[in-house]
Amino acid sequence: MILHIDMDAFFASVEEREQPALRGRPLAVGGSPRARGVVAAANYAAREFGVRSAMPSALAMRRCPELILLPPRGKLYAEVGAQIREIFHRYTPVVEPLSLDEAFLDPRGSERLHGGAVEVGKMIKRDIRDELQLVASVGVAPNKFLAKLASEHEKPDGFTVITREGAQDFLDALPVGRMWGVGKSAQKRLHAANIFNVLQLRRASEEWLVETFGAHGARLWQLAHGRDAREVAPDSETKSISHETTFAGDIDSPDALQAVALDLSESVCYRLRRAGMRGRTVTLKIRFEDFSTITRARSLPRATDSTDEVRRTAESLLRRELAKGPVSVRLLGVGVSNFDEEVAPQDDLFVQEDGGEKQKRRALDALTDKIKQRYGKEALRRGRVLWK
Repeated sequence: MILHIDMDAFFASVEEREQPALRGRPLAVGGSPRARGVVAAANYAAREFGVRSAMPSALAMRRCPELILLPPRGKLYAEVGAQIREIFHRYTPVVEPLSLDEAFLDPRGSERLHGGAVEVGKMIKRDIRDELQLVASVGVAPNKFLAKLASEHEKPDGFTVITREGAQDFLDALPVGRMWGVGKSAQKRLHAANIFNVLQLRRASEEWLVETFGAHGARLWQLAHGRDAREVAPDSETKSISHETTFAGDIDSPDALQAVALDLSESVCYRLRRAGMRGRTVTLKIRFEDFSTITRARSLPRATDSTDEVRRTAESLLRRELAKGPVSVRLLGVGVSNFDEEVAPQDDLFVQEDGGEKQKRRALDALTDKIKQRYGKEALRRGRVLWK
């Protein structure tokens, strides 16, 4: 038996704790409607008006004119998230965080100290309430899939245990929309086949599901039978480092987008060098005004942490997309992945750069990093060459 612990309306609950006079009033945390912000979290009083996370703040204010909209305080939420994780680690070292306010826990190695999963879940829920004045919902079940469903079952302030014997009965009654990976499009296809709940999904043949949904169909069939073999995996290694920005207004200027790509590349490479990491794959992410999103990636001949190399690659990918026709861009992101285990920079044996350009770029990166570490990340910015 493992646990899934999920804080209830985390950002909004932290704000209510910090400002008790706001308790019980419709409250959301998010960006300003004037800046095309979105809701990051809403308390349950606001949810009664239909306010939800990821909703445009302007729409949230229309649905609930009395909504109190507070700007996010990321540093505060991170501090509270660290306190929550400290409570988790009191009871088991096997903690797989999914976000600041959500994690899977495997307490099997701590049973002699703290009892079984149910007892551990109750103690964690109590500690979070007594020490942090916050509320968590807890799910206890034989695997990750069921544990997450259990934690969602009686929110807020829920505590649900799904036993092996009762798992199938619990699942069969759920609508298919509660299954992982079943969005609106998949629901329509299942409903068209007269499959509305998990019982009906379980009775469908695996062959039909694979034919309809590809490899995910086999996964759906397993989940409908309550099967999920994934282990709780603590301290998952970083697979990519990226930065992205959402604009206050859509941008259609190639020069402006080029400038943003440069800033994003510099931020990503600064983090790479601080972490002693280098990557071979550069990824560009673009979200257009209609919210459609694309990613484009290019692999380099060698791993790099060079701002200039990442910038040139990101700009090349961006230029190729802009050449297809005028666009309005809502979000731009740059990332580096496919990390090389060898940390020390390696010279390319087959490419010699004139005038020691490679060494000059490394020296420039090192100098800019020192200035930023001493005076802040905004203390120095690189110039750029305008596109012709």
